[in-house]
Amino acid sequence: MAAMGSMKVQAVILTYVLLAVLLHPLLCQGSPAASLLEAQTSDGKTIDQGIAYMLMIVALVVTYLVG
Repeated sequence: MAAMGSMKVQAVILTYVLLAVLLHPLLCQGSPAASLLEAQTSDGKTIDQGIAYMLMIVALVVTYLVG
């Protein structure tokens, strides 16, 4: 029984982390600092950051499934 509760807690934490990773760029777009940084970045950097986010998500999922 205790293992089932622990799995639910881990699922909630994993869901929270995934949502935070996915929503963070959207929430930061409205800040003045983000608009200054956006003017200085290129599309290549944005693509690299998107790939990095996807790799982090994959690593989290694999870690969760293995652990």
